[in-house]
Amino acid sequence: MNSLLPGLIERFRAEMPVCREWNYFDHAAVAPLSAPAAQAIKGWLEQATNTGDVHWLEWSRRSEELRKLAARLVNAVPDEIALVPNTTVGIGLVAEGYPWQVGDNVVIAANEFPSNQYPWLNLATRGVDVRRVEPRDGKIEVDDVRALCDERTRVVALSWVGFASGWRIDVANFGQYCREQGIFFFLDAIQGLGVFPLDVVAAGVDAFAADGHKWMLGPEGAGLLYVRQEWLNRLRPLMVGWNSVAQREFNTVAWQPRASAARYEGGSANLGGLLGLAASLEMLAEFGLSSTASPIAERVVQLTAYATERLLAAGARILSPRVPGHESGILTFQFRDEPADFLRQRLLAKKVVTSARGGGVRIAPHGYNTPEEIDQLVGALV
Repeated sequence: MNSLLPGLIERFRAEMPVCREWNYFDHAAVAPLSAPAAQAIKGWLEQATNTGDVHWLEWSRRSEELRKLAARLVNAVPDEIALVPNTTVGIGLVAEGYPWQVGDNVVIAANEFPSNQYPWLNLATRGVDVRRVEPRDGKIEVDDVRALCDERTRVVALSWVGFASGWRIDVANFGQYCREQGIFFFLDAIQGLGVFPLDVVAAGVDAFAADGHKWMLGPEGAGLLYVRQEWLNRLRPLMVGWNSVAQREFNTVAWQPRASAARYEGGSANLGGLLGLAASLEMLAEFGLSSTASPIAERVVQLTAYATERLLAAGARILSPRVPGHESGILTFQFRDEPADFLRQRLLAKKVVTSARGGGVRIAPHGYNTPEEIDQLVGALV
């Protein structure tokens, strides 16, 4: 596990200042900023402070580069990418924009993060039923979803990676099933994007949303929404504004939505955050992340496998299902019946950052973490 590319780990760690003081295993919550992201935001902040909007067009052009970066990352086209504040906004735009009829239903997992439950549950007032799949030992399989679908199922909305269990679904299997049934497939991609490769065309994803503040190592408030081209005119635009229209002339009002996913962007953007996210995505691409391959993913799976081995040897109980092909960067465990919140605080006092989730302590290492840091985590437990 020394390196997956020549000097990869060393170069990656050099771009993550958090390493200087902390063993950081909380990327599934809020990641530390990468150095490129921090530099981009600092540059924007200095310009915005000293020159106001003089550099606005430059910032706007850079945000368009982010759109292109994101499209390349998932094998989409830039017109299918919207730059949104967070995952919740992206999910809400799809949930509320879908052309529902009374009696339709949507299928989700019962153990989804709240952001991928409430927007669908909120559709009850429109006569839409939400069917929730109960996971089996933290796992969600195609057969589980198929059992709840019928001729009125319009959407299947699932997380790529379970926020507490760490179970990573086979996206292509779900995409194939949904295509065969004519069901819209929405993916909450926040716990996978930035580590695992995603080809939205090959996987049959109709839309996804992901904030940049987890595995993409960007700031909060800057995220991505993908909508397949054929759906752009079928999802009703919401929260529209000056930035939603084809003719952005302030003295003329002509309601004609932009022909791209940018129609969902509404008004002014968090340009500083978007610039930071663009810088992080460029860095991750340099480390080999693409729509078809990711040495970072290999590294992360190796690290969680090593953590599993070391934690079991120390007497921990692993709560996350560990099935080949479904591992992720998330691993949840219990230790000596100690409350998870207490364990988290005990680790934090020793400069080890984790979360309390899913009935245990959740660790979420990224590609720059090391086996030695995992050894230190285990040592801080015992």
